Amino acid sequence: MRDTEELFDLTGRVVIVTGSTKGIGRAMVEGLASAGASVVVSSRKQDLCDQVAAEVARATGASVYARACHVGKWDAIPDLVEAVHGHFGRIDALVNNAGINPARVKPEDMTLEYWRKVFSVNVEGPLRLSQCVFPIMREQGAGSIVNVGTMAAYSGGGAICAYGASKAALLNLTKSMAMAWAQWNVRVNMVSPGPFMSEMMEGGERTAPGFLDLVAGGTFMKRIAKPHEIIGPVCYLVSDASSFVTGDDLSVSGGMMK
Repeated sequence: MRDTEELFDLTGRVVIVTGSTKGIGRAMVEGLASAGASVVVSSRKQDLCDQVAAEVARATGASVYARACHVGKWDAIPDLVEAVHGHFGRIDALVNNAGINPARVKPEDMTLEYWRKVFSVNVEGPLRLSQCVFPIMREQGAGSIVNVGTMAAYSGGGAICAYGASKAALLNLTKSMAMAWAQWNVRVNMVSPGPFMSEMMEGGERTAPGFLDLVAGGTFMKRIAKPHEIIGPVCYLVSDASSFVTGDDLSVSGGMMK
């Protein structure tokens, strides 16, 4: 039987994290690197990727690769995967963290342009990235894909209907990919955060004072999480500690109910 430390050890693993230059994505890459992984920092701006990669490398001593990619652009994604595979020679895990919720738009005000913009990043991006890494993982004999959802996928929200619907679609896609790829030991799971402190949260408080207290009150723990509190759940799903877990959704929400 393997000991606990070995189960969570990510030494030798290569992990791509999209949307990883700020917020919980930034926390993820540093946490994964601290667990021994070589990590890929990716977001839309190369200069910001380079900056964060250098900071994570200094803090952890890990091998960190910076590669910009707009995951809302279907045809740009294969280049990211090919570059990472060419650089490291393998890809062991993918964390589809990049996501957008640009504005508060009610169903009656929804436009096709806005709807497609949200779905292109939140659903089509994770699908295309997963498609591209799957053959590599299949050839290696194992892999872990973690899609980042939200508790809003379960509750909805009048002014965030596109965001909630896109993440609900991602949850269903997660289960479908898990079912299709289990025979090759490629696991696909979701982690669904509740309220985490972010630029979006801070913007909500500026727009509507009292917003943070309102959101915190929706959790059993009556608080908003700090970005580093996502690290443990993500490391668990990427590591061998979750070797018999696939097609699941792990809520990290302070007790919010699905």
